[in-house]
Amino acid sequence: MSRIDYFRDPNAPQANSVVPSVTAVVQDDSGQLLLIHKTDNGLWALPGGGHDIGERIGETVVREVLEETGIQVEVDNIIGLYTDPAHVLAYDDGEVRQQFSICFRAHPTGGSLRTSSESKEVRWVNPADLDGLDIHPSMMLRIRHGLDESRGEPYIG
Repeated sequence: MSRIDYFRDPNAPQANSVVPSVTAVVQDDSGQLLLIHKTDNGLWALPGGGHDIGERIGETVVREVLEETGIQVEVDNIIGLYTDPAHVLAYDDGEVRQQFSICFRAHPTGGSLRTSSESKEVRWVNPADLDGLDIHPSMMLRIRHGLDESRGEPYIG
């Protein structure tokens, strides 16, 4: 399934759903950031995905990171809540989803890099190299917040 991200676009379609989802800022011991090259929109992003019935939200983080990257993680804390109604995701099946993402900080505990149906490339990226990647502004906001360990309170926006 493909999707188009609309961000503060007056011509964006109206949202018809909201699905709680997660993303994870995962850094290894050398500070490299775990990113995926998404198959649905062709952009680089943090690993993550939708919350399933019967899961605790922390379990969603662990499951989604493992599914998309092959890396096992443990959740550390919450970076923020990203619910901007001006960011909608239009899928080719007619769903237009308002963003509702909880971003977590996590650390790797095992596994090895691999792709999935949602990630055509997975890699550890030096944060200094982020500007060379095609990353959606909303995702970049989460990354910047996640890399800033001096932040006290989680972002709410």
